[in-house]
Amino acid sequence: MKHLLFILILSGAITSHIYAQGNQTIRGVIIDNQLKEPLIGASVYLDEQRDKAVASDTEGRFKITGAEPGRHTLNINMMGYKAVSMHVIVTSGKEVVVNIELDESVTNMKEITVSAAGNDKAKVNNEMSTVSARGFTIEETSRYAGSRNDPSRMATNFAGVSGANDSRNDIIIRGNSPTGLLWRLNGLDIPNPNHFGSIGSTGGPVSILNNNVLDNSDFMTGAFPAEYANGTSGVFDLKMRKGNDEKHEFMGQIGFNGFEAGAEGPISKASRSSYLVNYRYSTLGLFSKIGVNFGTGAAIPQYQDVSMKIDFPGTKLGSISVFGIGGTSNIALLDSEKDTTQTDLYTIGGKDTWFNSDMGVAGISHTIKYSEKTFAKTSIGASGMQTRVKQNDLDYSSGRTNPEYGNRSYNVRYSAIYNITTKWNAANSIKAGFALEQLRFSLKDSLLDKDLNRFIDLRNARGNTWFFRSFAQWQHKFSDKLILNTGINYQQLTLNNSYSIEPRGGLRYIIDEKQSISLGGGMHSQMQNLLTYFAETRTGEGYIRTNKNLDFTRSNQAVVAYDRNLGNDMRIKSEAYYQYLYDIPVLQRASYFSAINLGADFATPNIDSLVNKGTGENYGIELTIEKFYSKGYYFLLTGSLFESTYKGSNNIKYNTVFNGNYVSNALLGKEWKIGKKLTFNADAKATMAGGKRYIPILEAASAKAGEAVLDESSIFEKRYKDYFRADVRFAIRLNGKHLTQEFALDIQNVSNNKNIFMQNYDAKNGRLVTEYQMGLFIIPQFRILF
Repeated sequence: MKHLLFILILSGAITSHIYAQGNQTIRGVIIDNQLKEPLIGASVYLDEQRDKAVASDTEGRFKITGAEPGRHTLNINMMGYKAVSMHVIVTSGKEVVVNIELDESVTNMKEITVSAAGNDKAKVNNEMSTVSARGFTIEETSRYAGSRNDPSRMATNFAGVSGANDSRNDIIIRGNSPTGLLWRLNGLDIPNPNHFGSIGSTGGPVSILNNNVLDNSDFMTGAFPAEYANGTSGVFDLKMRKGNDEKHEFMGQIGFNGFEAGAEGPISKASRSSYLVNYRYSTLGLFSKIGVNFGTGAAIPQYQDVSMKIDFPGTKLGSISVFGIGGTSNIALLDSEKDTTQTDLYTIGGKDTWFNSDMGVAGISHTIKYSEKTFAKTSIGASGMQTRVKQNDLDYSSGRTNPEYGNRSYNVRYSAIYNITTKWNAANSIKAGFALEQLRFSLKDSLLDKDLNRFIDLRNARGNTWFFRSFAQWQHKFSDKLILNTGINYQQLTLNNSYSIEPRGGLRYIIDEKQSISLGGGMHSQMQNLLTYFAETRTGEGYIRTNKNLDFTRSNQAVVAYDRNLGNDMRIKSEAYYQYLYDIPVLQRASYFSAINLGADFATPNIDSLVNKGTGENYGIELTIEKFYSKGYYFLLTGSLFESTYKGSNNIKYNTVFNGNYVSNALLGKEWKIGKKLTFNADAKATMAGGKRYIPILEAASAKAGEAVLDESSIFEKRYKDYFRADVRFAIRLNGKHLTQEFALDIQNVSNNKNIFMQNYDAKNGRLVTEYQMGLFIIPQFRILF
C-alpha cells in the first residue's frame, strides 16, 4: 500500500508540474429563501475586495472571474435582506457554482447588520426550523477525519448523535432507535440509502448517497417542523445539486466507497438546462488484496451505485428536475470459511449467509410560480428496496450443513406530493401541502422448525396500502428579533386506519447581536415497520396476523436552546430536551421486550402478539463549541449527557439498548497553502462514548442448549467498556491549469484501541467469545477534477 500511495503522489506532482496554475470562476444564483425568487442587484464580493463587487442580474445570477485557487470568503449583501458570508474552496479543475438564499428583514431599510441569527454558518435551509437543526456543507463529509465521505458518519460528530459502531453508519439520536430517523431526498421520503441495508433499517456499512452530487443539506435531531411526518427521532433532509450549466466537467476518484467516475455540464446553454451523473463500483476487494480489512473477514463486499440529476429551469411550464439514485450489493458471509486472523464484524457464528440487497429512488419535480408572492412544487416519484437472504446452519457435531432461513422481500413506495408557499409580506409566510403514497410490498421469509422438520412462514404477505399526510405551517416575524414558527401535521395509514394529528411550534428570540434563545416542541409519530405488521402467528388451524392493527408509535418533545456567538467565526450552543414516547409495541404477555430497541441489530426480528402499551423517556443536555473554518483552521467540540429508558409490558423500567449515557467528540483541522499550486490539510478527530448496553449470556446454559441463552435477570443493566477512537486525515490538493488532483490518507483508530463489538456464544468451540471492532486501518484516496 505504501508503494501505491507513493506512485499516486508522485504521478500527481509530475502532472501538476507540467501545467501552470489556472484561475477559476465563482458564480451562482441569489434567491429569496422562502419564495425561491431571484433577487436583482445583490452585491457579491470575495474576501475583503468590496471594490471588486459584482451585482446579481435580472435572473439573480452573478459571476466572479479570475479567483485564485484556495479557500475564500464569499460575501453577499442586499438592501432589506440579512447579509450572508460563506466559505468556498476554489480549484483550477472545477468551477464553483453556488445557490444562495437570503432572508428578508422585517425592518426593510438599509443592509441589515449580521446578527446572531444571520451569522450562523451552520444555518439550515429550512427557514421554519427553530431548534435542534443544523445545516452542513458537503465539504464537511470529506473534510472530517473518519467520515469516509459519508453524510451519516459525518453527522455523528454533532451533539446528541451517537455513532460508536465501526460496522454500520446507524444514526442514534438522543437515545432513540435509528429506525426513528426520516430520510428525505429532493422532497421524497426514501428507504434506507445504504448498501447491504435491510427493509426496516436505516443504516449500513457503505452509503449509497454520494457526496460528489449532494448539495448543502439539513440535519435535525428533534422537534422538527410540521412538514416532516413519519419520524420520531430526527430528519436527514438531503438535496442534490445542479450540474454545471455552462461548462462540461469531469471527476475521477478512488477511495473507501469505490472507484468513481462523474460528469456534468450543460444540455442547452440557452435554456440553462444541465446534467449531473456519477457512477461508483466497489473497491473493497482491491483493498483486501493490499492488506486493508473493513471488518468483513475473508468475505469480499461487491456493490455498485449510480446517481443522476437533470435540470430544465427555464421551460414555459416552469422549472423541471429529474433525479435518481440506485445501488445493488451482495456478499457471502461464511463461517465455514472464516479467517480467524482477521476482524470479522458481520459473519454469524455457526452460520453461512448469502446476502443481497437493492435500493433505488427516481423522481421528477416541477416548480411553478403563481404570482409574485406564491409558488408551488409538485413531485412524483418511486422508491424501493429489495433483500434476498439465504442462511445455512452449520452442525459442527455431525459436520452437516442444513438450510435454515430464507428471505425474498421487497417494498416499493409511489409518491405524489404537492407543496405551496405564500409569502404575504416580510413578516408572514405560509407553507402547506399534502402527499399521497401507495406502499406496495411482497414480504416472504421462512425458518426451519427443527421439531417439525419443515420450514414455517415468518411472514408471507403481498399487497398494497396507502399512506396520506398533509401539513400547514406559518412563520410570523414579530420583529427581526422575535420569530414564531408553528404548524400542524396529519397522517393516516389505510392498512388499519391509524391516524395522527400533530401540532408543533417554535419560538426564537434574538437577545442581541451575539446571543439568542429558542424554544421548540410538538407531537411526532411513526408507522410500524411493514415487517412488523405482517408477522405470522402459527396456530393449530394455520396462520394469523396478530400485529396488523398496531397503531403508530408516538412521542411528545420539548427543547430549549441557547446560542452565543463569540466573534464572527465561533459560537457556543447548548440544548436541553425531554422526549416522552408512548404507544410503543410490546408483548401482550408480561415481558421486557419493546419495539423501542429495534434497530440495534442487522435485521427486524419476527415478534408477534404485540400491543401499543409500551412507553419510554429520553432526556439530556448537549453542548457545542465550534470555530468555523477561518484563518486556516477550525475546531468542533460536542458533548452530550443523556438518559434513555423504557417500560415493557411487565411495567418494569429498563435502560434502552441505546442508553450509552454520554458521547463526546473533538475535531480539529488546519490548512496550509504552500505556494500557488499546493494546499495541505491535516484533520484529527477523537470520539469517546458510553458502551452499548447488552444482556449477558449464560455460558453453562448455552453449552447445554448448543446456542446462546440470555440472562433475563439482567436486562440492559450493563454496558460494554467505553468506546474510544481517534482518527487523523492528511490531504494534498494540487492545482494545474485546468486540472486539480487531490490525495488523502485517512488513518482510523490510530491508537488501535480494542472497542467491543459484541459478546457471542461460539457453538463450534463451546465457549463465550468477545468480538472486537476494527483496529488500526488506513484508507488512501485519490481524486481528479478537470
